[in-house]
Formats: sequence, structure tokens, C-alpha cells
Amino acid sequence: MQGRRAFVKSVGAGLALAGGAWMAPRRSRAAGLPQGAVDAAVLDALPGKRALIRHSLRPPNYETPLEAFDSILTSNDRFFVRWHLGNIPQVDPHAWRLAIGGDAVERPLQLTLDQLKQEFEPAELVAVCQCAGNRRGLSDPHVPGVEWGYGAMGNARWKGARLKDVLARAAPRGTALEVAFDGADEPAIERTPDFVKSVPLWKAQDENTLIAYEMNGEALPHWNGFPARIVVPGWTATYWVKQVTAVNVLSAPQGGFWMSTAYRIPKRKFPVIDRFVSQETAETTPITEMVVNSLITNLADGQKFRKGSPIAIRGLAWDGGYGIRSVEVSTDDGRSWQTAELVSDLGRYSFVSWQHAFVPPEAGTYAVLAKATNRQGASQTFELIFNPAGYHNNVVQRIQIQVG
Repeated sequence: MQGRRAFVKSVGAGLALAGGAWMAPRRSRAAGLPQGAVDAAVLDALPGKRALIRHSLRPPNYETPLEAFDSILTSNDRFFVRWHLGNIPQVDPHAWRLAIGGDAVERPLQLTLDQLKQEFEPAELVAVCQCAGNRRGLSDPHVPGVEWGYGAMGNARWKGARLKDVLARAAPRGTALEVAFDGADEPAIERTPDFVKSVPLWKAQDENTLIAYEMNGEALPHWNGFPARIVVPGWTATYWVKQVTAVNVLSAPQGGFWMSTAYRIPKRKFPVIDRFVSQETAETTPITEMVVNSLITNLADGQKFRKGSPIAIRGLAWDGGYGIRSVEVSTDDGRSWQTAELVSDLGRYSFVSWQHAFVPPEAGTYAVLAKATNRQGASQTFELIFNPAGYHNNVVQRIQIQVG
């Protein structure tokens, strides 16, 4: 187990290797964040990572800078880092074991990493991994939690074994209701609840739900869950348990803190199709699928351009797996809209890249907006759908540029 001194030492070593990247990020990247979050933000390189925006050291919570999203795939060394517990071990892949059990299986078993790779047909897909609290720092009024900007997310090519194939070997009983995941990370203090998450049996048995051991053609980075993690495409990253060591099939709802109290939203407040019925109460429901969203990736507030010169506006769009139907761009603060060109699509769970060409007719200030709509007809909002945890912020982004 990696203690605090060893952890701080390893972070320091990583910074030394990265050239000591302790510097304040450009304030334009933090527009709309609370002043305290802006003042505390620094660029910091964890071992094996390039500089990310650090929000906390222990547990490590690091955001991907906006410029990294000008590519449809997010590189492993720039992929965001999100942990809930402070003790994150360096896992020996040869000693690692995955226990499959629970009260609703007939044949509990253990698997080595080699068995996971060799005894199950590999599956591969591209999917967005996004923290449920992405853009929380833009909430108005501000709410408690990690004050994320736009970069608590990434898009990667994941490879692993289908969870349903692994579960089949354990023979789930007819009473099976949920499948729970636990990882190797542990609380720094005893009274902190262990991070255990569950999904409905039907979601665990979806052909796209994986136990992944590769990310963008390489072994998972330590900070992103080596040697194996759960991948639940379309759903927020709270279910994508890292360093997974146990998968338990349950005949009753998992009742831990991270299911019954945390990561919940008011019922009927968001246009969500995938529900987690066994975990619902009269007032709240667990957060599940991502809502439709988009991001302008190549412009910043206050950026200057010359009159008459064409401006390329680029960005990304995504949702919970229904697929992006269209992206519209406005250059006059929402008074009129033009359809952007959808450029790259790596599957329904992936970012979709888009672009739009704009030639400003005269000098002045232009407000650029982008709005995505998915194939279910759901679009981004213009007003924040407020909730106490700051989840599902998909307000249409607004960037002001100067033309002279």
C-alpha cells in the first residue's frame, strides 16, 4: 500500500521528470469557476502524465486541459484522473486477482490477468468516460465538490473482456438483481466508506460493458485503473470502477454510501432514458447515462481575429450512446444558427468531432455558441438544471471573440 510520504514523493518525482510544471493555468480556461478554485488551480504532472489541472493531491483529482480535446481521442498521458479514496496501491499484475462472487451466483471463481486476456474473447470500443460532476465549478450558485471545469472527461479506445462473458462462467441465479464492483483503492481513514458501486444486472450483461485492460492500445495507466477497470459506455464514470478486484452478483440492492447517498439526482428532473429502478426512492434516483453535450475546443474567451479572415470553429459532441444527430453553431449570441459539419464518428459512445467555418463581416465582438442534439431529440439547455451535487451540466457554451 502506498502511504502518504511515498505518494507525495512519487508525485514530486513525476514533476521533476516533467520539468517541474508548477504554473498557474490561463485564466480563460477557468472562466466561471469560483475565485478560490481559480486561485488554487495549478498545472501539475503526475508520474506518467503530462501536465493536468490539479484540483486535489490526495485523493488525486486532475482535469484535462481544454487544448487536449482538439483531437477526438484523448491521449493516455492527458486523460483526466478522478479518485475518491486516498490510498491507491501500485498493483502487481502477476499477483492481481479478480474475484467473481456474491449471493446470487452458483459458481464463484477467481481470475488472473492472463486468464482474463486469454480465456475470454476480447472486445474493443471507443467510449467517453466523463465524471458526473464535469463542469460542476460552473454551477450558479456554486455547490460543494471538486470544482471541475470542462475537462473531467476523456474519450479512449477500450479493450477487454465482456463482463457478461465473465458473469456467465459464475452462473448468475434467477434472483440476481445488481452487480457490484470493488477496487483495490482504500480509504485514508477508517471511517471513510469503501468505494463500491453497482449497476443493474441488465446493464452488466450489456455486450458493451467491459472489464478493460487496455486503453488506446496500451495497458491502462496506473492513474486510470491498472491493471483492469470496469467500462460502462454511455453511463457516467462513477460506475467505471478502477483497479477492480471484486465483482459481486447481488439479489438485493447494494446499500453502501456511494449508492444510497452519493451520486443521486432528483427524479424526473433530467431527460434520462436508462433508469436504475432498484436503487430509486420517491425523491431521488442514481445518476446513470450522460446527457447530450458539446464543447468548443479551439477558441478561448477574448481571442482576437482579423476582419475578413475565415475562422474555423471546431469542437466535440457526445451523449449517453443514442448518437449525435446534429450540432448547430451561432455566431450572433443565439439569434441565428447554422448546422455544423460532423467530421469524425468512432461509434455511438464516442465523441463526435464537428467543424464550422465563419467569416466575420465586420469588426466587433462575436458570441459563439454550439448546441448538440441527439437522435432521441434531446438538446442542450440554455439554463442550468440546478441540483445540489452539480451533476449533468450541459448548458450551451458561450465564448466571446474579438474581431478587428
